[in-house]
Amino acid sequence: MAVLRARIVQLRREGRSRRQIKEILGPMSNTTLDNALRGEPPPEWTRRPNAKDELRATARSLREEGLDYEEIAAALGVSKITMSLWVRSLPLPARLSYAECRKRAAEGAHRYWATERPAREARRAAAREAAAAQIGALTDRELLIAGTIAYWCEGAKSKPHRLAERVSFINSDPGLILLFLRFLDQVGVNRDSIRYRVHIHETAEVEAATRYWAGLVGATAQQFHRPIRYNDPEGRADGAFDQMDLAAMGADQFGGNGQPQPAAARPAG
Repeated sequence: MAVLRARIVQLRREGRSRRQIKEILGPMSNTTLDNALRGEPPPEWTRRPNAKDELRATARSLREEGLDYEEIAAALGVSKITMSLWVRSLPLPARLSYAECRKRAAEGAHRYWATERPAREARRAAAREAAAAQIGALTDRELLIAGTIAYWCEGAKSKPHRLAERVSFINSDPGLILLFLRFLDQVGVNRDSIRYRVHIHETAEVEAATRYWAGLVGATAQQFHRPIRYNDPEGRADGAFDQMDLAAMGADQFGGNGQPQPAAARPAG
């Protein structure tokens, strides 16, 4: 029996298939052949080509680098069950350090948002376009209502203890600033009478912010008062972004002759 096994192994190592071994040595049971060939790999030419052989090799390589099942399955686009069958014979990778865990978590989050952020923005853009199409162009009356509500929410109000003889509106949203300017156009305010002021964090670029707002509203540099700088040690959002304050006219102009007067400058500081 030992002689037969040695001859079977010799033929196998010469590159013979199971059928060829049986043809050379004569009839024998599959059990005898299986026992003799246990531990002996088949010749390469007898292997059937597999479209996933390359994926399997990549999975094993990634496992040896320390990646876990979920990371490998996500990277190769295969199921965890398939991937586990490919790599289960490999030893468990060494436990990752805290720094490496944080690095991989950050890389995973970066990959996720690289795909998710454009998709979300596309959904937002589609929702904005659908809403704009549903609303359509504003009528004069709707513009008056929208501008009044905007001022009610964001404008400076006259108080019994602090009378304000002008219209002052401040916001960081360019779209809302442009809407309010359209509202002022509608009520007959001459844009030459409007004065602007930038409110900005002290570490930000005042000149760049002023150029941006001037280009947005179509104003000259002479229409801008000295900017107000804020020092916010906590770095909150309100102090981190620039805002625009526009002062239009005396409050008594509404309902009057419609001829605006130059607005008084808001005290700086």
